[in-house]
Amino acid sequence: MGTAEETVSDSPVLRVSGGVGGERLARVLDSARDEADTISVVGVGPTGIDALEPLVSVTKEGTTAIHSNCTPEQVRPLVAELESGSIPESGADAVVSHEAGQADFPVPDEGTLSVGRRNVLARCGWTDPTRVSDEETLVAENGRDDPEKIVSAVERVGLLGRGRGDVRMDEPITEEWRTARKTDGDPVVVINAGEIDGRNRTDRLLLEGDPISVLDGATTVAHVVGAEDIVVYCPESSVGLRQHVRDTIQAFRNTTAAENVAIQVFASPSQYIGSEPTMALEALEGNDRLEARLRPPTPAQHGLYGRPTIVHTPRTFTQVRRFLSFPDEFDADDADPGTRLVTVTGDVAEPATLELPTGGSLAVVRDAVSEDGSFKMACVGGQFGGLTSTLDHSANAPALAGAHLGTDGVVELLNRSRCAVATAGRRAKFAEDENCGRCVPCREGSKQLTSMLREVYSGEFADDALRELARTMRESSICYFGRSASRPVTTAMDEFEPEFHAHAEGRCPSGACEEIKS
Repeated sequence: MGTAEETVSDSPVLRVSGGVGGERLARVLDSARDEADTISVVGVGPTGIDALEPLVSVTKEGTTAIHSNCTPEQVRPLVAELESGSIPESGADAVVSHEAGQADFPVPDEGTLSVGRRNVLARCGWTDPTRVSDEETLVAENGRDDPEKIVSAVERVGLLGRGRGDVRMDEPITEEWRTARKTDGDPVVVINAGEIDGRNRTDRLLLEGDPISVLDGATTVAHVVGAEDIVVYCPESSVGLRQHVRDTIQAFRNTTAAENVAIQVFASPSQYIGSEPTMALEALEGNDRLEARLRPPTPAQHGLYGRPTIVHTPRTFTQVRRFLSFPDEFDADDADPGTRLVTVTGDVAEPATLELPTGGSLAVVRDAVSEDGSFKMACVGGQFGGLTSTLDHSANAPALAGAHLGTDGVVELLNRSRCAVATAGRRAKFAEDENCGRCVPCREGSKQLTSMLREVYSGEFADDALRELARTMRESSICYFGRSASRPVTTAMDEFEPEFHAHAEGRCPSGACEEIKS
C-alpha cells in the first residue's frame, strides 16, 4: 500500500492536490492509497485553482499526466495503470514533459494552470507541504552568516511589502529591517496570516501549499534582524490550518536553518480589523479591544510588548525567499519587483488564486475562472478595493494606486445584475460597523459616508460633499482601514456616476435596489 511517508521525489508517484481539511481530497487520497501497492501516493497542497481540485498528478520519470476533479472511483484506475508501468494519459487535462525529479509543478501550456506565473506558487500542488526534503536548499541557512549582504541585496532590488497585513504595505521592506536592527531590545518576527476575508485566499494558499517557503523566508528575516522568536498569527476559525502549520514547524525545526529560532502559532480573532499590523500586535498581547496604534513609532521601534518587531504577510516572506533563490527574476528597474498574488472571485463558478507578473495586465485573470453572467465591473483590492469597468491595468502597486484601485490581492468580477451604488453602500456600512473606533475620521466619517449614500435613495446626491468627506478620511485616518474605507464610494462615483443620478431620480438601472428602496 502506498503511504504518506514515501518521498514525493520517488518515481512513479501519484499526487493528490487540495486544500487542508477537504473531505473530497481525503476520500480520493484514501482510495488511491488503498489501491496502491508499489507506487508512492502523496497528499500535496492546493494549486490555487478550486475548479480543478481534487487534482491528481500522475508522474513517471519525466512525464506527468494531470487529471482534474477526480473522484475516489476515478483515481483507482489511474493508480492501477501507473502500477502497471504506464502513464494514464487517456482523459487527462494535460500531459507535460519535464525533467525527472522536478521540484516544481510542471505547468501545462494551456488551461487555467497556465494563466500568469508560478514562481512563488511553484511548489503549491506538487510538494508535500509538511516535509523538508534532504535535497532542499533553505535560504535561511545562509541568513545568519552575512545579514548585511541580504539587507543590501533586497534593498537594491526594492522589494515592496504585500497585503494590508504587512507593516510595509506597498513600501520597501528593508527600512523596517534596518530600524529593527538598530533598536534596543530582543527583536521578534510576526508572520501575519490573520486575514479572515474569505475573498482573499492568497496567504492561506501559501500556508496550505508551501508553508516551508513562508517559514524559510521568515527565518531569513529573523536572522537578518537578530530575532530568536517567530510568531505565526493565524485565524482562530482555521483550526485545521493552524495544525497544518504546527506540523510543518515540527519538520522545519529539524533543519539547520531553524537553529536557535523558536516558532510558535497563535490564533488571531475572527475580526476583519484583526489583521491590521498594529491591531495584530494588540491581539497577540491579549487585548480584548483592538485599536490601531499610532505610527510612528513603527513596530520595528516599539512592537510586541515593546520589542522591535517585524510584521510581514506570508506573501512578503515568500517573495523574499524567491528573490534570494532566483535573483534574476527580479528587476530593480521595476516599480514593483517580483510578482503579485491575487484571488479572483465574485460572480464566478469557483474562485482561483493566481500569480501575476507585476508588469502584466489584470485582464488575464478572467481566463482562469468561469464567469457567472455578463461582466459589468470589478472591485480590485478586497473589501475596500476600487470599482472599475475595465481590467486593463498593470498588476503592480504604483499602477493600481494611480488608478485608485487596491493592492490587497483580490479581484472581484461582478456581473450586470450588480448595482454600483448598492455595492459601494454595503462596503461603507461595513466600515461603519467594523472600524476599531479609535480615530474620528474613520469612526465618524464612515457613519457620515453611509448616511450620505442613503440620502441618494431619497433624491439627494451630494457629489462634492461625498468627495470631500472621502478625502478627509483618506488623509487623516490612523490606519489603512480608514484610509481605504471610502475608496469603493469614490471609484463608483468616478466610473458609474450616471447610476448615482438615476438612483436620486428613483430608479436603479440594474434593477437590484427595488427591495432596498421599499
